[in-house]
Amino acid sequence: MLKLNEKTNKLEYESYRHELQDIKHPNLFRETFPYNEIPRIPFNGEVVPMNTPKEFWITDTTFRDGQQAFTPFSVKQIVDLFTLLHKFSGPNGIIRQSEFFLYSQKDRDALRKCQELDYKFPQITSWIRATKEDFKLVKEMGLKETGILTSASDYHIFLKLKKTRKEAMEMYLDIVRASLENGIIPRCHFEDITRADFYGFVVPFAVELMKLSKESDMPVKIRACDTLGLGVSYPGASMPRNVNGIMHGFTHYAGVPSEYLEWHAHNDFHRGLTNSTNCWLYGCCAINGTLLGIGERTGNIPLEALAMEYAAFRGETGGMDLSVISEIADYFTKEIHYHIPQNQPFVGANCNMTRAGIHADGLLKEPEIYSAFDTQAILNRPLEVEITDRAGLAGIAYWYNTQLEALKKSETKLNKNDPAVIKIKEEIDEIFKAGRVPAMSTDELLELAQKYLPQYM
Repeated sequence: MLKLNEKTNKLEYESYRHELQDIKHPNLFRETFPYNEIPRIPFNGEVVPMNTPKEFWITDTTFRDGQQAFTPFSVKQIVDLFTLLHKFSGPNGIIRQSEFFLYSQKDRDALRKCQELDYKFPQITSWIRATKEDFKLVKEMGLKETGILTSASDYHIFLKLKKTRKEAMEMYLDIVRASLENGIIPRCHFEDITRADFYGFVVPFAVELMKLSKESDMPVKIRACDTLGLGVSYPGASMPRNVNGIMHGFTHYAGVPSEYLEWHAHNDFHRGLTNSTNCWLYGCCAINGTLLGIGERTGNIPLEALAMEYAAFRGETGGMDLSVISEIADYFTKEIHYHIPQNQPFVGANCNMTRAGIHADGLLKEPEIYSAFDTQAILNRPLEVEITDRAGLAGIAYWYNTQLEALKKSETKLNKNDPAVIKIKEEIDEIFKAGRVPAMSTDELLELAQKYLPQYM
């Protein structure tokens, strides 16, 4: 039957009504996931259309999924980081929500203190198992929304829960009804969606959730969870791994509004960020991540990376303060004593540092040659050069030009042919010839400046 699609404004055949396939034995997609081999990426050649929402945003799970594989935060650390999240998000709430655990007294104390800050963004939400006992905690904390674990794959339904698909769906729908009856927005976490039977369970379950949403006149949200990082965004890849197809399927076959959809990914196969941003392009409004990408195994998607991609897609930041990314990195390093990998983009110690003399020579002439954007203006982090025997004359000149206050303020800068720079390089070369391995420290370089550049000290 032909029907006008109000989203695409085209006549389309009415979608097939997918019904629950309540099979006796689990479908584990063994050809795709053989377990004794690397998971395979099959293709069926079906390409779905882009359907980018008018608005999209970011959500946070640093204090829930992030903490599951991290040294537990103290109450003070949670409040401090939540305050930085608020500042990072900006007045328009691009980082719209932040998710909390409720199970320990410490978690509840931290949540209360964050509630007392009375920030509009990020909105505080929680996460519970699909049990009514857990739901009592949500009510006690006075929250407006909670995540509910609704595992989607047969790996979880049959092998972990020991239920059939029908039994699992009925259990999930029961707790969703309880949430709606209490005026709390449920957010159903479709755990392990990239190994789930999309048309035999995921779509029928989503259809039932949309019925409950319509009956209650309340949103019922869906967080699609790529629990093992198995999603791919290659055009024409087969389900259930195709994240573009997952988003198209939710909006097209299950009638889920884009604003009810959220994607949660892990980075097991280095695809987390690309998969996530493709979900924005193919119909999902919200992408979930953590500060610095902390989380189980290989971690979640870094909020700072999502913020950069948002700005790249939109051509502006939406009010986010990207310089707070550097404040957050400093807090993790100095207050939590977390070692951030030095080469981690945007937050690592070396993310805007060069050691190569030829690169330093380019920076000395024009920073744009070896820098994609103005890190000082955007991240409040100047471009840096690490001084070793490979930094060259240009690297040494650049270091002093950017580190000595007198040179930073002066219109005249050192160049690589300055006699003092040449003498400093000669002394540094002798130090490394004697067996030095680590880079020169700031104190050592300042001592050399006192010797050869006293007029700038």
